[in-house]
Amino acid sequence: MRTPIRHERIDCAGVFLHAEVSGDGPPVILLHGFPENRHVWRFQIEPLVAAGFSVWAPNLRGYPPSDVPPRREDYHLRFLAQDVACIVKATGHPRAVVAGHDWGGVIAWAFAGAYPELLDRLIILNAPHMQIYAEKAWRTSQAVRSLYAAFFQLPFLPERLLAARDFLAVRRMFKTMPYRKPAFDDDEIDGFVHTLSQPGALKAALDYYRINARPGAMALARHARTDAPVLVIWGEKDPSLGAFLLEGLQRFAPRVRIHRLRDAGHWAPNEAPDEVNRALLKFLSEARRGTAPVLAPSPSSPPSPAG
Repeated sequence: MRTPIRHERIDCAGVFLHAEVSGDGPPVILLHGFPENRHVWRFQIEPLVAAGFSVWAPNLRGYPPSDVPPRREDYHLRFLAQDVACIVKATGHPRAVVAGHDWGGVIAWAFAGAYPELLDRLIILNAPHMQIYAEKAWRTSQAVRSLYAAFFQLPFLPERLLAARDFLAVRRMFKTMPYRKPAFDDDEIDGFVHTLSQPGALKAALDYYRINARPGAMALARHARTDAPVLVIWGEKDPSLGAFLLEGLQRFAPRVRIHRLRDAGHWAPNEAPDEVNRALLKFLSEARRGTAPVLAPSPSSPPSPAG
């Protein structure tokens, strides 16, 4: 039987976010990335609900049916982290587990540093700590991997190219980028495209890159440090983010555990859902038993060399 879903409209300082909520119990908030929406977590929701959690899966600001603020400045990281704080408070619980993938992971790191009193545990999937990213970006293959982000800084042209021919470039991204294929079926890709095709949505998604590339905009994420237990799940075949970005995470999260997926890429929740779910549920069950997390990376694979 499919888990019932209720819809919440959350006021975050005048920007309304739409979240799908399933289950009861301690909240787990799932933050998506680009160019996704909340449905990227479809394989994780029911296992988390079955384990006794309530799952809050919002569309981030700029991704309808959440509001699409018109100004580029509205997508500054400080507002994105503030949105997560609003969602935590909307759950009615004092703290929440926060999980983020891609941009959602960057936001989750920033939230963890800025709102420690609202965080229970942190889960990151293929999203770097931005201080490590800054240190590695021009000394490793990450410089080449990140060229798309530099392209997104251009005005107008990225929107035109991504939207051309019914978002063909976006559709190809979901078809070709996953290491394990198929990670997404045509209906799911249609859903992602439908969100981006709403008025202002594609520009808003790209404004995440544009405003936060400005000097100082990433300060919340670069300075983020958390003493909460942290699980990082990383698909090692990610073409956009090198696994060397995991090196030195203990500086910022001394209670971190790293779970490497040898044969998965950027969309680990969709490419390896069973393994991701096992890692998530083990990590969260330890919280209930009071088990201390491991301080060193998982031995499931050897450390990756710098690119």
